[in-house]
Amino acid sequence: MQSLNLLNLILGAVQVVIIAVLVWMFYRRFIRGTNSEKFVRGLLGLAAIWVASWVLIEVHLDILGTFVRWVAIFLSVGLIVIFQPELRKFLGMMGHIKFLSALLSRRAMDDAAEKGKLDIAADEITKAADYMSKRHTGALIVFQNDMLGAVEKIGTKLDAEVSSELLLTIFFNKTPLHDGAVIISGTKMLSAGAILPLTENSNLNWKYGTRHRAAIGMSEHSDAVVLVVSEETGDISIATNGTIKKFDDMKKLRAKIREALAK
Repeated sequence: MQSLNLLNLILGAVQVVIIAVLVWMFYRRFIRGTNSEKFVRGLLGLAAIWVASWVLIEVHLDILGTFVRWVAIFLSVGLIVIFQPELRKFLGMMGHIKFLSALLSRRAMDDAAEKGKLDIAADEITKAADYMSKRHTGALIVFQNDMLGAVEKIGTKLDAEVSSELLLTIFFNKTPLHDGAVIISGTKMLSAGAILPLTENSNLNWKYGTRHRAAIGMSEHSDAVVLVVSEETGDISIATNGTIKKFDDMKKLRAKIREALAK
């Protein structure tokens, strides 16, 4: 009988360890670094409430234990709502063939986290570009690939996370940095107010102003991708390899920006 109890105790401990490992993997893979991370502390409190309800019932404080258990159930349902985006992502990943390797591989987790940050940055830049386009706010954004030796003046150092609010603030026409370019590398805004070389192509259409000529010139002197918003027309264009293309579709623009960020 004692050996049976010991076996049950060991099996119970193993199950607890397995559950703890799975919860930790889930946290590392889907929760850490997201807006929901601040709610994780609440999970510890919820677990404590569940344990307390079990202890109270075990010591025959049934009414109090039942009350505490219903509180735990109510809070558990609330957590489903709070973590809905992460749970949806988790369920979608479960249908993927490489789900298990992604869950167990640290490199895969890091890659997924980096891709998530790039997706957020692409969304922020697209949102800012769309806003500035509708309000005819001029803007010039350089997506850095390698060394930007072609930049004539780096401008003011920022070293900030990409955000639409910061971009809109920089390119507001009353700020001292609005005439220069913002340089972005990955998910970081490195500097603002950078001065770019103008193209010397004399065959360009007369409608292209200084920003467009700077965008084309930068793409001629480097492998950078440059986004420009026209102050006169509100058009959004992207210059690459000495050519410039207008983007009216925000989904296509977002895809191009995402591609540029990943280089």
